[in-house]
Amino acid sequence: MEAIDAFFALWRDRLVDSDFRAGCPIVAVAVETNDDAPQLARSAAAVFASRQQALAALLLRHGLPEERSRRLAAFIIAAPEGAVIMCRAEQSTGPMEATAVEIHDLLAHALRDRPDQGQAPRP
Repeated sequence: MEAIDAFFALWRDRLVDSDFRAGCPIVAVAVETNDDAPQLARSAAAVFASRQQALAALLLRHGLPEERSRRLAAFIIAAPEGAVIMCRAEQSTGPMEATAVEIHDLLAHALRDRPDQGQAPRP
């Protein structure tokens, strides 16, 4: 969870330091691609897939089932992306703060109630 917390802190800092102009360059590529450059959309999709796979693997090592790990990884990546957009629109870190708290609580609950509760994370 420390990595997730650090990720959200990084985004809060980036937003504030940029006067709420910062955004995710991968999202920019994904939403701005057109028929003339479909490889850009594929590249953006590959980056998101790589991040999702890495996060899912981490959750799996912490004892979550494979399907739940994949779903949570997708959500954990998607939620802050939406929060960045909301923060920019509102000129506030409020949406990022709310998203961070909810994801933190969700992960705490998921890890507490995992099928192998008593086992330590796998290396």
